[in-house]
Order: sequence, then structure tokens, then C-alpha cells
Amino acid sequence: MQKIVIAIDGYSGCGKSSTAKSVAKRLGYTYIDSGAMYRAATLYFLDNKVDIEVKADVLKHLDVLDITFKLNPHTQEQETYLNGNNVEQEIRTMRVSEYVSEVSKLKEVRQELVSQQQKMGKDKGVVMDGRDIGTVVFPQAELKIFMTADLQIRAARRQRELEAKGVEVAIEKIIQNLSERDEIDSSRKESPLLKANDAVEIDTSHLEFEDQVNRIVVLAQEKISEKIDVTWK
Repeated sequence: MQKIVIAIDGYSGCGKSSTAKSVAKRLGYTYIDSGAMYRAATLYFLDNKVDIEVKADVLKHLDVLDITFKLNPHTQEQETYLNGNNVEQEIRTMRVSEYVSEVSKLKEVRQELVSQQQKMGKDKGVVMDGRDIGTVVFPQAELKIFMTADLQIRAARRQRELEAKGVEVAIEKIIQNLSERDEIDSSRKESPLLKANDAVEIDTSHLEFEDQVNRIVVLAQEKISEKIDVTWK
């Protein structure tokens, strides 16, 4: 069976990661959480007090940055490891959320992590979500999705995610954080958040989770069939 690359981009809180995970499971593909990689880099920079205004300092620390993913045998969920340590819970905190866009817009950081992401997807059969997957990381991806949703709905979803982890955050603070991240991500010079010309836009504001997963799986199966037809010809 021919394999493809599925790139899912969009705003924070649209359900990109959870959707991408489910799509990957349904297709038997590998899921790569690019956002977790930027969050891990941000956590490292915060913990090590890296001055992101000093290029030499950023480059020095990028050289020792090792980000990997491992499957938790008990939950069957993929977890993020930073230099050998499980940081899945830490990278989801507001402390990281409030700083991740500042780190993500650094050219040096994006170049390093994009390189790592491209290596992960070189054999295809991957689903990767982020903000520049279909435009920068995998511009030749066979299927590109751009997810969006109403800001208030995104904030409510993020609040529920945090509450499930025992973290209480006021909805106003989450709305402010998402708005600021939207602005930074869309206006940065390096790999801004953009919808690829050939991406399929899906507004998840009023979609049930399974509906958005099913929609992408159907689109993927159509692309896989097209690829098989072309190969056979």
C-alpha cells in the first residue's frame, strides 16, 4: 500500500493534535506532534535561562537539544521526551504556552526543528500537525488540512484540557493567550501561520470530534487511491 504525508495546520485550540493522533491511528500512520517539539524547546530555554535575543546563546543550546517521542505502554499515548526526560505534562503548562510563540519565531530554532521533522517524515506514512507543515516542512504533502475555529470555542476547549490535568486557568487569560499567539504566529517573519493554496479548510467550531476525524480520513483514503492509480499506470 502506497503511503502519503498528511500535513495538518491551523490555529491553537482547533483540535489539531487530537485529530491528527486519531487520523494516524485509523490509517496506521506515525503521528508527529511538531507543536510539542517547539514546546519542549521552549521549556528547555526557560529552564536554562537562554537569552533568545543572543543568537550565539540560542545556537549553543540548540546543539544539545534532543527531542524524541515514545509510546506510553500503559496509556498507549505518545509522550514527549527532552534530553531523555519525559516532559509531556510540563510542556502543556501556561508557563510554556505564554512563551512558546516567542521561541518558535526564532529562525535558528525553526531551521533546526524543521530539519528534524523532515527526517522523521522522509519515509512517508506520517501525520504531522503544526503551523507551517503544509507550507514549509512538507510543501509536497499529498494531503494538506487547515483547521480553524471560533476563538471563544477554542479557549473553552483549552480550558477543559487544562482542567483535566488539574490546572485551573481563567477563560479570559486563555483567550488573551490564544489571541496573542495567533497574532505572533501569523505575523512572524520565519514560517508564519498560513493556509497552503492547496489545503482543505475545516472549521471545527461546531463539528463533533469524530466527524472531523472521519472527514480527514476519507480525504486521505481518496489521496492514497489516487497515488495507487498513478503508480499502476
